[in-house]
Amino acid sequence: MTVRVLLVDDQPLMIVGLRMIVDDAPDLEFAGAATNGSEAVSQVRELRPDVVVMDVRMPEMDGIRATRIIAAEPGAPKVLVLTTFDDDEYVYGALRAGASGFLLKSMALDDVLGAIRTVAVGDALIAPSVTRRLLGTFVGRSEPVAGRPIRPIAGVTEREREVLCLVGRGMSNAEIAQHLFISVATAKTHVARLLIKVEARDRVHLVIAAYEAGLV
Repeated sequence: MTVRVLLVDDQPLMIVGLRMIVDDAPDLEFAGAATNGSEAVSQVRELRPDVVVMDVRMPEMDGIRATRIIAAEPGAPKVLVLTTFDDDEYVYGALRAGASGFLLKSMALDDVLGAIRTVAVGDALIAPSVTRRLLGTFVGRSEPVAGRPIRPIAGVTEREREVLCLVGRGMSNAEIAQHLFISVATAKTHVARLLIKVEARDRVHLVIAAYEAGLV
């Protein structure tokens, strides 16, 4: 199946570079481009892409607001937020808006292909370098940020809370299993139950839940 990709960035050279690698990939198709969030929303409604590669800082409408609008659309595409990672709150805001992943502009363009394919199939794992490099810094705080509002999590067991904390720290299922002295299958079961109980779309949004609960 061919994945149709919409590119959103106010830097023409970035669009050109991304389009080149998308055009060269046999399983990807360039669906269109936009230079700001407002255009991106219109293009999503018109072109119905599978994945949107979204810049954060753009004129007229930023990528976070655009992501929030796009994520609420019927049959919404997956959104990969493009960022220079100079502000933690941009990352957090993008994830809260509904992004399934994120990229660094300092990454090699070829690495973008793997990230597009990852989210296109509904995956949003923290372990791959495209996400873990970013979330590792974002959620790696040893203590909650002073004054940050905490949202309590109800209906989870103590073990599930432990697992959620470790997911929030960027650990894979295998690492969680090793840390808690349980099997990988048991770790997967705990994560699956957490996705349901916390009403998270994917693993990335479990990280958000852990952050909001003050676990990371």
